[in-house]
Amino acid sequence: MLKIILQNPRHLPPFNERARDLRIMNNPLWLSQRDVLAPYTHREIELPSGMPLPKTNEECLVYRDNLYFDEPYIEAFLQAAKKRGGASRAAFSINDPSFREHALPLSVSYTQQGDIYLADLWYYPKGPQDEAEPLVIDLLTMEAGYYHVPTYMAYEQGDLTFQVPRRSLLAIDCWVHIFIADIVYGLFSRAVRIQKRLDTDLFYKLRVLGAAVYEGRQLLTNSELVKVGRNCTIHPGAMIFGPTTIGDNVTIDAGAVIENCVIGNNVNVGQGCQLMLAVVGDGTFLPFRAALFMTTFMDNSMVAQNTCLQMCVVGRSTFIGAGSTFTDYNLLPAPLRAMDGNDKLAVANRPVLGGCVGHNCRLGAGMIVFPARTIESDVVVFASAERRVIDRDLRFEDSDHHKLKFKTLHPRLYPRPGEEVEQSW
Repeated sequence: MLKIILQNPRHLPPFNERARDLRIMNNPLWLSQRDVLAPYTHREIELPSGMPLPKTNEECLVYRDNLYFDEPYIEAFLQAAKKRGGASRAAFSINDPSFREHALPLSVSYTQQGDIYLADLWYYPKGPQDEAEPLVIDLLTMEAGYYHVPTYMAYEQGDLTFQVPRRSLLAIDCWVHIFIADIVYGLFSRAVRIQKRLDTDLFYKLRVLGAAVYEGRQLLTNSELVKVGRNCTIHPGAMIFGPTTIGDNVTIDAGAVIENCVIGNNVNVGQGCQLMLAVVGDGTFLPFRAALFMTTFMDNSMVAQNTCLQMCVVGRSTFIGAGSTFTDYNLLPAPLRAMDGNDKLAVANRPVLGGCVGHNCRLGAGMIVFPARTIESDVVVFASAERRVIDRDLRFEDSDHHKLKFKTLHPRLYPRPGEEVEQSW
């Protein structure tokens, strides 16, 4: 099958980078797309924005390069499309709770057609054509709780829940969608699929139980649910609960607690670190007592000791100083807003949400970051009496390093589209 990739030229703030180049589940999005489609396609064509589709009679799959999808969704979509026999376009029903709650808010990539929304994913059995019938795939959504809010704290009391799909398709239009893709459509979906398999596949259940008995471990800590790469050093005092995937050359020190995470290659997790429902990129360094909860850390970044990040997204090669806290809840019952696909503030449809830091940033120690605030790539924030609390979005022009004579020591690596970069050498 021919694969035709339609480029989305938009750069996502605060990263100033296209969605295809950002990491989802610790893989660049373009690489994740390629791996999922590898069993179905044998060659590809990539088209710039606005270019017409090639004329061919070959069976082909067409998609926009800002789409995140997983194997269960693509398998179900292609099976249904081939069974139908005609040109098909991926679609969602507004009644699907996962799409309505997580994918649609802040997005600009879906085309509404009555009660359904069309996504930029097409299947053509005999080459591209003008019309394609909408094809709604059941996402097999389940509800999963993740927070309990005391009645005195906010207007939404009780258990907060995610609508978790076992089949995932999501347009990455803003940084919040990276959080959704990694946490809800990634880690939560993986856990839900494993639980479903344990409930329905007797042989798999016996294999997991057998591994736990043979290794003398608890059910969630055995090698069937905790996958460890090569050349890893894990202290016996560390506690790791599955489903968790750990890459190669990883060091995990005593007292670390890891639960349902994806940890990349060459990661160092220090003593007493707490990682829960987190995606940790290659080369990340977490010194002692750092805490990540429902947080994405892209490759080669560092968060210093006694720092807590909740429901955040952090870009590449970024440093966050010791004792910093990224809050995720408004103390007064005001709705959280975030940048949408049109680069405008809109209601995020999330009662709790952390912040987002771009690539190549430097944040001093002891910072307090308010919920849903963003810090653009290449920003430096000094720890000072004037700036301890980040209560608004910070752009490159707000960076503290502009005040210094030696500001060229911090190069700007991720400018906005159309902006020139002053060389620092």
